[in-house]
Amino acid sequence: MKAYDALKVRLLEVDDLNRAAAVLQWDQATYMPPGGAPARGRQTATLSRLAHEQFTAAETGRLLDATAKETESLPFDSDEASLVRVTRRYWDLAVRRPSSLVAEFQAHEAESYQAWTVARPANDFASVRPLLEKTLELSRRTAECYPGYDHIADPLIDFSDYGMKAASVRKLFAELRSRLVPMVRAITSRPVADGSCLLQHAPAAEQLAFGLDVIRCFGYDFERGRQDLTHHPFQTTFSSGDVRITTRVREDDITDALFSTLHESGHALYEQGVDPRFEGTPLAHGTSAGVHESQSRLWENLVGRSRGFWEHFYPRLQESFPAQLKGIALDTFYRAVNRVERSLIRVDADEVTYNLHVMLRFDLELDLLEGKLAVKDLARVWRERVEADLGRPVPDDRNGVLQDVHWFAGRIGGVFQGYTLGNILSAQFYDAALRANPGIPGDICRGEFAPLHGWLKENIYRHGAKFTAPELVKRVTGSDLTIEPYLDYLWGKYQPLYGLREEERQPAGVA
Repeated sequence: MKAYDALKVRLLEVDDLNRAAAVLQWDQATYMPPGGAPARGRQTATLSRLAHEQFTAAETGRLLDATAKETESLPFDSDEASLVRVTRRYWDLAVRRPSSLVAEFQAHEAESYQAWTVARPANDFASVRPLLEKTLELSRRTAECYPGYDHIADPLIDFSDYGMKAASVRKLFAELRSRLVPMVRAITSRPVADGSCLLQHAPAAEQLAFGLDVIRCFGYDFERGRQDLTHHPFQTTFSSGDVRITTRVREDDITDALFSTLHESGHALYEQGVDPRFEGTPLAHGTSAGVHESQSRLWENLVGRSRGFWEHFYPRLQESFPAQLKGIALDTFYRAVNRVERSLIRVDADEVTYNLHVMLRFDLELDLLEGKLAVKDLARVWRERVEADLGRPVPDDRNGVLQDVHWFAGRIGGVFQGYTLGNILSAQFYDAALRANPGIPGDICRGEFAPLHGWLKENIYRHGAKFTAPELVKRVTGSDLTIEPYLDYLWGKYQPLYGLREEERQPAGVA
């Protein structure tokens, strides 16, 4: 298949450019001195422009046409047919966006991110407001490259969660919200679990060492990865042999770095598990933001906040922090890491209230894109919505509109819905894993994670982007995306923790 081989060579060159840009972005978020920001924006813009031009060139389209003929008799799920199908979808999207806009957005992201790293600790929204207004303009211009959608956010959502639309996300969120809010009310009507055992001084080195030991047990391969510190944790992939994670450390919270590490390791396990034959092609990454997030949330929450996990690891944690945890019973600690309370910070939010944070951001994004909300009013509206939705006054912008890096290092629109989709899918995938291997909870109690990791790798990770998220969910779980396993998981966990009554559970179909 001459055209197929030529297409792969071309795609590898595009991938090399994109991965080189990713290295520069990782460096900016970890080690780069502040003085490097102006040049870094230019450098990443150049690489992104060159990659986009190479990918969208007429020759790529010609090779796709020729390769489609070469592979037309192959099965739908063959590697070759999948590569052509997925690349064609990405190419159709990319050719409609000018390379100049791609480069302009990339340069702006570098400038905006660097400004945010200064503005957030200084509580200075005014300094980044003009940059956020530019981000909104660029996001709208990007969306306008794709006429014919029902909503301006639809193409932006498509980039991250192909097949989802603003209307379908709104409908899903409304259904989930109607079931979550009564649970939040019921839990928060009870006394909040005591979390004071976590809020003690814990040296950074010991926190980081413990987290690394845990993810090594999960199966994260340190011969193909590493962890570094950053302002807002993330995972990045440079190749199948170089999948990195970052974390943050607060020395006044024993588990802050740990759960960040578990979260990012979930992303990394996915990337490390992709079939290495896909290297350098559009198949060599996770299939959607929602599916990717399902893996980070699965390892962070369904595993890392489970009773069985802590039955195994709590004695080790006590050994690492003997002065802080001496005399603290496992039950007390387990309730602390699963306490539910209305909070200000999304990344610190518990499992029950977390999605309310995501829904707020999704709604604000739609209002910004539709022109119903101006950036100059965003901080005020943010405070109003948080107080209305979560019952907490927002004391400053550091804990409000400045808390998430996403709008200051990316686009406005099409990103936040992936977090709630991931929560939903984490439970749906885990439920499928338990049906296939009912012994997984017992394995976790013994610190044995290979059975779960192996099932996920075989059923999800190795496929990379071969299948769309809806196709993958149906193949893996036997059904379409559904919120029921997620709600069952939350109720099964928090009902005994907070002594909830069955009549406090909102049934399906009741608003």
